[in-house]
Order: sequence, then structure tokens, then C-alpha cells
Amino acid sequence: MNGRVFANDRGSVTVEAALSMVTLVAVASAVLAALATMAAHLSAVQTAGAAARAEAVGVTFEPTRGSVEVASTGGMITVTATVPAVLGDVAATAIAPVEDAP
Repeated sequence: MNGRVFANDRGSVTVEAALSMVTLVAVASAVLAALATMAAHLSAVQTAGAAARAEAVGVTFEPTRGSVEVASTGGMITVTATVPAVLGDVAATAIAPVEDAP
């Protein structure tokens, strides 16, 4: 016996390459999902701001995706926009003062 556990190491590089490719694909997928979720958050922020400005002047706002909840208290409009994302729904809130008609 020459002290080696396995006398034939053929194919070990193939197995290591396959395992590293799986890891690389998993990490790349996680990064892409995180980027898509950040883009959805930016969309929620923009939707909430646009909805708050529209509701402040008396115009009903319909988002292109997601949903909008509007609350009015003390002359302020509070809008919460929720947008679906890859890693779950994201939400953003915007506040605007109610504008009086001239």
C-alpha cells in the first residue's frame, strides 16, 4: 500500500468544477434578485411621491403596478405605495400638504 486512500483521482476536477458552477449560479441569482428588489423599491418610492402630489391637488392616482393606500389627516396627505418584488413586496410612504384650489 502506498499510503494513498484513492489510487485513482480521475474525474475529481470535473466534480470540483461542477460544484463551483452551482455555487456561482446561486450567488449570481441572489445578486440579480437583490438588484431587482432594489429597483422595485425605487419604483415604490416614485409611485408614493407621485400619488401624494396627485392626491394633494385632488386628482385620483392609479399606479401602473402595485397598490396605493391614501390617508388624509390635518391637511396632510399620506400615501403608502406597495410594489411586488422578487424577494417580497416593498413599500414606501410619502407625505404632501393638501393644496387649496385658487
